[in-house]
Amino acid sequence: MNLFRTTAAALALTVGLSALPAQAQTVHQNVSGDPAYEVEAPAGYAMAGDLLIARPLLIAATAIGAGLFVISLPFSALGGNVAEAGQALVVEPGKAAFVRCLGCTNSGYQHD
Repeated sequence: MNLFRTTAAALALTVGLSALPAQAQTVHQNVSGDPAYEVEAPAGYAMAGDLLIARPLLIAATAIGAGLFVISLPFSALGGNVAEAGQALVVEPGKAAFVRCLGCTNSGYQHD
């Protein structure tokens, strides 16, 4: 197989699999009426795409965000927004990587 066909096949596979986690379906089995207890039932291909593509990228984003947080810590401390920087750079990608169920679109328990 030549380089063009290999590259085109890899690109088509990557683009096709990258859309899979966004196709998770929400099943409304919520008898309490509380939106915190909605159950998602993603399809198998959404779980596979999440496991193979999204989770490794989110774990890398968490590690990179932690490094950026440490670098930006003196500036965040001077500006008074250490908590916001930590939330945006470390907690949100970490929550999406480690708390969210496989193939789901919501991260963990959603409380108000």
